[in-house]
Amino acid sequence: MKFEKPLSGLKVLEMGQLIAGPFTTRMLAEFGAEVIKVEPPGKGDPIREWRHIYKGSSLWWKVQSRNKKSVTINLKSEEGQRIIKELVRSCDIVVENFRPGTLEKWGLGYEDLCKINPGLILVRISGYGQDGPYRDKPGFGSIGEAIGGLRHLTGYPDLPPTRVGIALGDSLAAMYSIIGAFMAIYHRDVKGTGEGQVIDVALYEAVFGLMEDMVMEYDKTGFIRERTGTRIPGVAPSNTYQCKDGKFVVIGGNGDSIFKRLMEAIGRSDLASRSDLSSNEGRAKSADLLDEAIGNWTKSHNYNVVISTLDNAKVPAGGIYSIEDIMRDPHYNYREMIQSFNLDSEESVRIPGIIPKLSKTPGGTEWLGPSLGEHTEEILEKWLKYDKAKIEQLKKEGIISDEGSKVT
Repeated sequence: MKFEKPLSGLKVLEMGQLIAGPFTTRMLAEFGAEVIKVEPPGKGDPIREWRHIYKGSSLWWKVQSRNKKSVTINLKSEEGQRIIKELVRSCDIVVENFRPGTLEKWGLGYEDLCKINPGLILVRISGYGQDGPYRDKPGFGSIGEAIGGLRHLTGYPDLPPTRVGIALGDSLAAMYSIIGAFMAIYHRDVKGTGEGQVIDVALYEAVFGLMEDMVMEYDKTGFIRERTGTRIPGVAPSNTYQCKDGKFVVIGGNGDSIFKRLMEAIGRSDLASRSDLSSNEGRAKSADLLDEAIGNWTKSHNYNVVISTLDNAKVPAGGIYSIEDIMRDPHYNYREMIQSFNLDSEESVRIPGIIPKLSKTPGGTEWLGPSLGEHTEEILEKWLKYDKAKIEQLKKEGIISDEGSKVT
């Protein structure tokens, strides 16, 4: 059965590159928004050449830009800026992640665009936000993770801070951008105000927003949370343990009743019955003792035995999955988190599924990341009613590129 996607009819213009802005519009496109991705003529978004290249295109690009339409426009030219202003008339949302002041330099700041479209929602993603003393500093997601407090907590106390192996700061900023955009849509459309507004998302603030109660801890007690390796500070037992076959498992036995079931499952009923371990406060003080007991047990059994034993005891546990483990996992596949899609006319490729899952209006993949400028003519003809002669003139002037363009 073919469902109408929930964002069908929503028009989004993306002016940005790499990760945070494009990740924001990726989710909007997955759920039905018509996303027009503006790229510079020539090479386009640098992510087209990042990571693994297959058949001349980045595989990351294929999924990061699925369901989007690519148009090439030279934003540094007056004619290109005029085209953007024409497109904005029909847009609900514009997403950009240039350095603050860039849009204003091009005459495309919010004050300029809202005169054209008062209901426009402008999502602005940057390293440090649109104002403040760090406004003009360049910022990537990795810097946001550092300034936002995450890197200080990541790793082991006796080693330098490390990183998570993905662009986490950018992705978090994208999530906040989507939330902000939907709040603004609710204010504009559901409340009926008709008002647009600016959504100002800073990479470091997106990370900082996840830092739990650290502000209050420091303010009232002077406590500075530090790196603790695989442990959760003050919560026990919760750690990563190695199995007999060398695989690793994460076990969360920190609930009072869960702790007792865990201890019984590993043959340590003596610890399960100790009154000083009946609450988290006591267990946290004995974290070393508990980790040793659990670690000795896991090292005596292979991974599959550990997982099945803990599953039977209803103790939260899971392996440290590689992408190979993920691709083979029956639950991932049952939940359609690994899907097959045509890469081209000759072969298919497996791609990540859509999140979240909506029961009546689910998202889906319509096409993978397009070729550079593939939809330029389509958008100029359908949105702006340009004729063939005008489009050819724009090509000659270098305002748009003609590689890959087609009308669909």
